[in-house]
Amino acid sequence: MNYFTHPTHGFSSCLCGLCGLAANRSVSVFSLLFSLLLASSAADLSPKELASAVAAKQEGDAYVRLRLQVKPSGNAADETLQIQIKERRTKSAIDLVYQVLWPQTRKGESVLLHQEAGRPASGSLFTPPDKAQTLTASQLREPFFGSDLSYLDVIEDPLSWDNQTIAGTEAINGVNCTILESKPNKGESEYAKVRSWIDPNRLVLMRIEKYLPSGELRVRIETSRVSNDDKGWPIPANLTVHNPKGSVTELDGSRIKHNVTFSDSEFTPEGLKQVSAPTTAAE
Repeated sequence: MNYFTHPTHGFSSCLCGLCGLAANRSVSVFSLLFSLLLASSAADLSPKELASAVAAKQEGDAYVRLRLQVKPSGNAADETLQIQIKERRTKSAIDLVYQVLWPQTRKGESVLLHQEAGRPASGSLFTPPDKAQTLTASQLREPFFGSDLSYLDVIEDPLSWDNQTIAGTEAINGVNCTILESKPNKGESEYAKVRSWIDPNRLVLMRIEKYLPSGELRVRIETSRVSNDDKGWPIPANLTVHNPKGSVTELDGSRIKHNVTFSDSEFTPEGLKQVSAPTTAAE
């Protein structure tokens, strides 16, 4: 979800860990890193090279249609949302807009998230017809649209952190993965470490676990289905987010478009008031 980022890189690294266009530069960077990976075994790559190779797939502009279903623990009713995501990712900054399309009673609820490399994240919320607010640091830790992800889970990208190490290997659903352990600099995240299970052949995140300074597992994100995006690149298409307290969030973010055009105004608090899909740029 940044796994989820694409759903999320997320998830944004995983969630919407989807990306692509951003111009020929992003495609070239990914192609170079992917060629490096193909020419080497996973053991030959440094932890930073592996993190960079996965992160390069996420750079660029993308538009995603996401189905988010929250399954609370106990007898509470499930809740399903249809959400559109607009994202801009570069090496130095991430901008994300999430807007509810359905159900009609919540249509237009929107959040804007922004983070520059090495800087704290910021965010804004809009609730129709006219309620707008800036998210405080504590509010960024609150549930993202009532899910088991926080706003910070959606925007933070542990693959960009300076401290990367290999913590071993493990098979996830029959896929042999390299376990990458990412640790933030002081004050960079509420988490003490994030572990990512990476399929080194496809550069796909198969599992993410986030740990608090106490050592407690805060959240686990599992990739349940991998599919190819509109560029033909394998991406996490379906994600399941497990909260140790028993609730579960399922995300389907396989409908992704690259080569889209956004205006700068769409990534502003004022732009949250308009729910519109992007145009497709000319090839």
